[in-house]
Amino acid sequence: MTTESEDALTIRHVAERLIKTHPQLEAGLVQSSVQTAYEELRYARVRTYLPVLMERRAKDLLPPDEQAERHS
Repeated sequence: MTTESEDALTIRHVAERLIKTHPQLEAGLVQSSVQTAYEELRYARVRTYLPVLMERRAKDLLPPDEQAERHS
């Protein structure tokens, strides 16, 4: 079973990766999107892919203009 501290570490690592990838965004916005993604996925039975799924979901929650830049 995963402990809360392991989840907190996962949240921090995902947020750090996204902040590095999207330096033009406010850190608080990125952290908020990661936290929301975690809340949506926290009860997943298979936790192996939780960081990847959280990162993808958090990116979806970021502002649309950022996503347009990412795809160009």
